[in-house]
Parts: sequence; structure tokens; C-alpha cells
Amino acid sequence: MLDLLIKNASLPDGRTHMSVAVQNGKIVNVQASLDAPAHVTVDANGYLLSPPFVDPHFHMDATLSYGLPRVNESGTLLEGIAVWGELKPTLKADAIIDRALTYCDWAVAKGLLAIRSHVDTSDASLLAVDALLEVKKQVAPYIDLQLVAFPQDGVLRSKGGVDNLQRALDKGVDVVGGIPHFERTMAEGAASVKLLCEIAAERGKLVDMHCDETDDPMSRHIETLAFEAQRLGLQGRVNGSHCTSMHSMDNYYVSKLLPLIAESGVSVSVIANPLINITLQGRHDTYPKRRGMTRVPELMAAGVNVAFGHDCVMDPWYGMGSGDMLEVAHMGLHVAQMTSQKGIRDCFDAVTVNAAKVMHLEGYGLEAGCDASFVLLQARDVVEAIRLRANRLKVWKNGMLAAETPEVAANLRLPRRPSTTRFMT
Repeated sequence: MLDLLIKNASLPDGRTHMSVAVQNGKIVNVQASLDAPAHVTVDANGYLLSPPFVDPHFHMDATLSYGLPRVNESGTLLEGIAVWGELKPTLKADAIIDRALTYCDWAVAKGLLAIRSHVDTSDASLLAVDALLEVKKQVAPYIDLQLVAFPQDGVLRSKGGVDNLQRALDKGVDVVGGIPHFERTMAEGAASVKLLCEIAAERGKLVDMHCDETDDPMSRHIETLAFEAQRLGLQGRVNGSHCTSMHSMDNYYVSKLLPLIAESGVSVSVIANPLINITLQGRHDTYPKRRGMTRVPELMAAGVNVAFGHDCVMDPWYGMGSGDMLEVAHMGLHVAQMTSQKGIRDCFDAVTVNAAKVMHLEGYGLEAGCDASFVLLQARDVVEAIRLRANRLKVWKNGMLAAETPEVAANLRLPRRPSTTRFMT
């Protein structure tokens, strides 16, 4: 007898009336109209069953700290960094852990079961590192949490930056991070990319750089990152996050840059953060204002794997958010003008399968042999899921029900009209 059988589900690839059979935490069969005895049988009623959402770029050490010690009034990236710098000396490990665990509760309820979080290593105490390593241990049964050693103040710009990052890796942090555009000079930024990639190569680590998170078209550290990935044989292990300067670069230079990124294997991938990029970038413009987000459709067309991250939720940089990756995809398709049916589906992939590739998640997907981790959405296809930011009816982790929400409908009191609506045609 099966542990779980989900019947009459629609899948992201467009198949309908599908059944997913689960045994011992794994998917053992996916086929149309399967009927078999199971301890638990769920009728999906034609709704969409998706692999879990994945956030490949987040800052969990800062989440839910909005207003501490003050609000970022200008809304700029640099004031956000300044506010975080003011907050850091007052941080307590227990408070970081409590806020992060609360956010993880939100994430599970939203079907978000894998998160890559950057953690600030600029503080020599590594307080935030120790706190998030504890969170990682506590949430391991229900969230795949991957940590990036992130020198927020610049690995070369800050005293002891390299040593702090190395010690964070020694403690068990998974990925080497960086912020080359925040170093004192372009040359120091390029040197930091070289140094950090060499550390990753020596340790056998993945790389995820905050790269060119600026409106300056001359910030071109993604080019250096692509070169170092190739020089050190890191293809498939390197990722550039944000890359917002590409929005302001001239088309001739980008025509050279895109093939370089794809060729180098940095295509594992570029991460755009639509909610935050559209909020932080272009702040010094009057009109016309730049959108700021990197060239998502062009990168995809060049064969680069592009994922979307949430980046921030209620922290010094962004006072909104709830852990909803469909909100991220919704903003992404608008900012990138990806409103074709294919473009919308690509944006859904950016918060699911593409993001899973970034994190090198094993057992991810909706095929026999994959982990039985998935989310049932109150939508019939991926386009409708993004349009509605669809309700998560049920969320499973390794075959166990982790969260559920009642079906949403509005009750109407209108003459000669239906008594309810679910906002579906």
C-alpha cells in the first residue's frame, strides 16, 4: 500500500489528470489516472501540483528586523547598508534565531522549502554565522537551508575580512560569497573576485557573488567572475547575483558579455531579485527612471540559467514581503515585460526548477525517484498560479504534510449572480 496518492492533478508541464504515488518519502510513480490503495489519498480536483518553491538569494540574518534601529528613509541600497551597520553591534543570537525561525514558518506555509541565505561575515564575532548555523540545524527536517559566507562590508575593504570569511567556512558555511562593487576601487573589486574564487576552488565550494548591484554601467565584475570561473575550472559552480548594472550597459558591450557568461558556466546562474532590484535601483534618477533589473529575457535567450530570489523581507532594505515566491515571479514578469505565455512560464521556472539548479538540489522535481516534496496550488496552471499568487492548499516535505490552507473563495451577495467567486474564468 502506498503512503500517499495524489490524484487528478495538473502539472507545470501542462499534463492534466495526473497521479503522483509516494512511498517512503519518495515519488515512486507519476502517470495519468493511476488508482492504487494508499494510506492517504488526495483528490487535487484539477489544481496545480508543483515542486516546491526555491529562493536562491535571501538574507535571513536580517529578516524581520525592519525599523531596527531605524527605518531606511531614502530607500537606497547604501542607506540600507548603513542601517544594517548600526544594527549589527546590538544583535543578539537568540533574536536572530527567533526571527529566522518565524520566517521559515512563513516560508513553509508558502510552499518555499529551499532557501540560500547570505550571512554577514564582516563582524569578527561571527554572531550571525553561528545563529544561522543553529537555524539550519533546527529547520533541516523541513527546509533545505544553504548558507553563503557574505562579507557585507567588502572582503578587502574591512579589517580581517578574509580571515572572517575563512573562519565562517571552517564552521560549516556552504558557499563563498562576495561584494566586489563595494570594495574601495574597481581594481580591488576585481582582486576580491579572484581571491574568493581561488578560496572556493581550493575548498571545493560553490561561489555566489553579489555582482554589480549598482546603476553604474562601468561596474563590470560579472566579466571578471566569468573569467575566473573558466580559469579555475569552476564552471557549473559559480553564480552572479543581482547584476543590475547590466540594465544600464550599452548593447554592444552586452553582446560580448552574454556569450562570455554562458560560455564560462556562470550560467549556473544569474539571479535577479525583482522586488528589490526595482525598489533599490534608479534611486538617483529623475525621469525617465531606470527599472534596474538585469536583462532576464536576454540572458535566458543566451542559454544562461536565470533564477529569481526574494532577497529581503522586512529588513533595512525592504519593508515588505511575506516569503511568497509567486509574488517575486509576478514582479519579475512585469519588470522584464515577459508577458507572453512562454515568458510567464519561464518566470515560474525561475522560482522553481531554475532556482533548484542554482542550489544544486538533489532529488528535486516531479519524477519517479525524486523527493516527495511538492505544493498543491489553488490554480489550474502556472500562468494562473502567478496571476493569482495562488493559495497554497497543501505543502508536503518528503511525503509528510507540512502545511495546509483552506480553499479561498469570496462570498457574493449580488442579484442574479453566483454565490461565490474564485477569480478564475
